[in-house]
Amino acid sequence: MAIVNPSVDLARWDPEDPERWDKRFAWRTLWITTYNLTLAFCVWYLVSAIAPRLTTIGYDLTDAQLYWLVAVPGLSGGLMRLIYMFLPPIVGTRTLVGGSATLLLLPMLGWTFAVRNVDTPYWVLLLLAAACGVGGGAFSGFMPSTSYFFPRRMAGTALGLQAGLGNFGVSLIQFLTPWVVGFGLLGVTALTPQEKIDGGHMWLHNAGLVLVPWVILGMVLAAVFLRRVPVEANFRQQLDIFRDRHTWYMTAIYLMTFGAFSGFAAQLGLIIKNEYGSFADAPDPLKYAFLGPLVGSATRAAWGPLCDRFGGAVWTFVAGVGMTVSTLVTAFFLSPTSVDQFGPFLIGMLVVFFFAGIGNAGTFKQMPMIFARRQAGGVIGFTSSIAAFGPFLVGMALSAVSPRAFFFGAVVYFAACTVLAWTQYARPGAPRPS
Repeated sequence: MAIVNPSVDLARWDPEDPERWDKRFAWRTLWITTYNLTLAFCVWYLVSAIAPRLTTIGYDLTDAQLYWLVAVPGLSGGLMRLIYMFLPPIVGTRTLVGGSATLLLLPMLGWTFAVRNVDTPYWVLLLLAAACGVGGGAFSGFMPSTSYFFPRRMAGTALGLQAGLGNFGVSLIQFLTPWVVGFGLLGVTALTPQEKIDGGHMWLHNAGLVLVPWVILGMVLAAVFLRRVPVEANFRQQLDIFRDRHTWYMTAIYLMTFGAFSGFAAQLGLIIKNEYGSFADAPDPLKYAFLGPLVGSATRAAWGPLCDRFGGAVWTFVAGVGMTVSTLVTAFFLSPTSVDQFGPFLIGMLVVFFFAGIGNAGTFKQMPMIFARRQAGGVIGFTSSIAAFGPFLVGMALSAVSPRAFFFGAVVYFAACTVLAWTQYARPGAPRPS
């Protein structure tokens, strides 16, 4: 049974009333949920770590097929978030987190066995990629649920930490995979390695296998320590958020920040491979792909307290300006003529991720300030649902137009969202200062 201050009755839970709020219980819930969210992001981005290696072990896949494969978890993750956004007040925190952790095992084990057979049909790979979307969907339930446990004055810190540390899962799986594919986790006699087409061996199945014990631990922690608090609403009651225009404004802005973060994080390895892979001494994309998500995640976690102190809107505006300028500059290092342009390109991308992290922190401080508690949870869920389509939208755009053309299009969208953030939230006399 969860250890809760006996003076606090969870049936009368109210974070805004110190007599009806248990700080220790709230923080324990945050850490357990964040642990599971980190693993969820690992699963969501599992395909981005595996896909660049599939042709290395003999899969006959085109660049367009690989872009699609990496994009599909973004599509399914976004669709699943549209379901997850309604679940926190219906099923409660413990069922939501524990059930999600259980579902994560399916794509992890699926990819473990799929990569062991290069004759696995492409449609099966697409289905397994879609199954990874459950990791992205979880975010849209976990974050609103966490907002029920903290007072508004701490929303920036709590949600910034959870989202930022959860986003580390993107870097974690992309960092771990190059290491764990180099040896047999269970011994070569248990799961034999894959043959590389240029000689040597690779244990690519380890990418899906390595985190299975940690997911099981997350299931146990959720079952033992988590509880639900009395924030309840049925499906119809939650639809009232769509009558407020600020739901749509914040959705557009969050698509700029997290949509760019998630989309670029999923596709960065393939962009490096396709843009710089033809040069002599070409950079290994898998040695750099994790850096952008790492920067963005760290920035998001660090900026939470600053958003609590100065407000989220001003930081969202700063992020929009930074993303617009850095994306424009980075675009000029695409379609390169020399491998020497890779350094400036990588720096430009890291700056984009840096400002995206600031914007992610700013928007999550804004939403609990703009909306009532239950509505804020719904808006957080909906905006994150739409932004989760980032990997899919970026992947589809890159399969249709050149990376440089896509970056220029992103600059126009970022600039428009920056103007929206200023006029509606950040300027003096704004309609909803936050």
